[in-house]
Amino acid sequence: MPRPLVLGNGQMLINFDSSLNIRDLYFPYVGQLNHVGGHYCSFGIWADGRFAWCYDKNWEKTIGYKHESLVSDVRARHDKLEIELHINDAVHFTDNIYLKRMTVKNKAAKKREMRIFFTHDFSIDESEVGDTAVYNPEIPAIYHYKRNRYFLANGRADGQLIYEFATGIKRFGGAEGTWRDAEDGRLANNPIAQGSVDSTISFRMFLDAGEEKTLYYWLVVGRNYQEVRDLDKYVVDRTPARLLERIETYMANWVNKQDTHFANLPQNVVDQYKRSLLITSTQIDRNMGAIIAANDSDIIQFNRDHYSYMWPRDGALVAMAAIQAGYPELVTQFFYFCENSITDKGFLLHKYNPDGSVGSSWHPWVEHERAQLPIQEDETALVICALWKYYQKQKNLNFVQFCYRGFVKPAADFMMNYIDDELELPLPSYDLWEERRGVFTYTAATVYAAFQAASRFADILGEEEKCHTYAEAARKLHKAIMTHLFDKDLGRFIRGYLVKPDGTLQKDTTLESSLWALFAFDVLEPDDNRLINTMEAIEKGLWVKTEVGGIARYTDDYYFQKSREIEKVPGNPWIICTLWLAQWHIAKAKTTEDLEQAVELLSWADRWSLSSGVLSEQLHPYNGSPVSVAPLTWSHATYVATVGAYLKKYEELTDITCQW
Repeated sequence: MPRPLVLGNGQMLINFDSSLNIRDLYFPYVGQLNHVGGHYCSFGIWADGRFAWCYDKNWEKTIGYKHESLVSDVRARHDKLEIELHINDAVHFTDNIYLKRMTVKNKAAKKREMRIFFTHDFSIDESEVGDTAVYNPEIPAIYHYKRNRYFLANGRADGQLIYEFATGIKRFGGAEGTWRDAEDGRLANNPIAQGSVDSTISFRMFLDAGEEKTLYYWLVVGRNYQEVRDLDKYVVDRTPARLLERIETYMANWVNKQDTHFANLPQNVVDQYKRSLLITSTQIDRNMGAIIAANDSDIIQFNRDHYSYMWPRDGALVAMAAIQAGYPELVTQFFYFCENSITDKGFLLHKYNPDGSVGSSWHPWVEHERAQLPIQEDETALVICALWKYYQKQKNLNFVQFCYRGFVKPAADFMMNYIDDELELPLPSYDLWEERRGVFTYTAATVYAAFQAASRFADILGEEEKCHTYAEAARKLHKAIMTHLFDKDLGRFIRGYLVKPDGTLQKDTTLESSLWALFAFDVLEPDDNRLINTMEAIEKGLWVKTEVGGIARYTDDYYFQKSREIEKVPGNPWIICTLWLAQWHIAKAKTTEDLEQAVELLSWADRWSLSSGVLSEQLHPYNGSPVSVAPLTWSHATYVATVGAYLKKYEELTDITCQW
């Protein structure tokens, strides 16, 4: 399931599995549409009459990225074929060009001919119906097309053009695909196929004993034939070697543009921070501004749906991390997306597709014969909070005035009207985990922060009455949180109240990691005893007591549950929840020594990343393998946010300036 290599530029996103197959190719939106859809675009090598695909079990691989870039750095060895490979993959930072450099070393004690094959299993616009694959000798290259989607594959091996090619039928009428034709080292040179089709191209090299030579392969994507032909010519004219150098230079400059001083953080944490920034950027669509949760299509096998949606909650928290890190330009379009998505009642719905349309949902409009709003109120609240962070960084009043009128005001007014008259807490909505409906401490904390931010917006825009109205709403909500959501008997805050079938509320004291929101959104100061007791209970009660460690979401978390030893394993450890604990240690630190636990937790997250540094959603509690999707944008953004919080606190405790 995990995708250890992700490459993208905000319009084209390519994911590789651990065998180095391309498993996902999204275009023209990040997360929409997937033209590979979990099938396989692979490579294979033929030598001395023997053949091995990249997923052959005899390959020994190390998978990673080059330093401070998303240019892959892959080493592979096949002892039976006596071959070593060094591979670099990259996607151009502006143009929709994917490049591969493969250096092939002949480990045999004799001169040999080698043939390298690349397969293309596209289902254009997520359908195998009506595709065409064609070889065009004018270029010469293979391209696939349907309507306004074109995919062109080409390359050079030691300066030589494509050696052989094949197009044909796949997964229909008993045909497996042209990849099968490659296994004897030859291709049939069939020039065109239509319907459910694939293609394969090959390159040929002759290597002396111990010699190594370089092959370049590229795939360009566009909306018409002329566009992909121009991109192909651009690669040939500029040369793929020079383009790879430019990509690597650009990424290193981008990720270091803030010239941040990383204080006493260990190098592995700094490297993971920069890698997380780069990976986060690939999950943000530059067309509409959607910040996508994850694009690992293998999750489809579990519930016939995926994570390639924009949840406004995830998006807002990712946006805040990017803003804090000094990359507000990454997320400007996100706010326009939200402004365009808000309903006429003033709330955001569950989730959205990258093109701005409403995504699938399991939140009903009616339950137990009572009408309800199918919302998670924190998603609306957090966008206001993120907008305030954006203004603090950018000080762009024109932008803020537009967003205030189009989003902040209607959203804040909705939330003011969505208050229980008796409890003065928000009315029921779904929790941040999308599993239960009720009145939750976490949600109340985000709404409180949104009221505070809305009041500040109104103040700077001269809306005095609204400023006081929102500030008073925040004051009342704060009082209600302290009155109804703090349990004196337990000495800590509770998760909240669940809605029973008859519509009444039932107290839910489940230990819950998202109570992190109480200090993250300034409901309480870190030295407040009520907060201290709550966070200490989380640290003790939700820590996974295995060699893996980490913090579970809540007690007896059932999502992908791997253990019923609840006392030992309250749930699978989540990256974000563990980093929330790190943020707690940062928030309450009085000395630099107090920050050491946060560094340990940052190192913990890095230690349990994939070899490439990709962070998953959650981990297996006994072996640390990734569970659910990888990468999860929220995990990487939380890593960025936690390092940012660390540096800010380090500045406060020392005379050293760390941040921009």
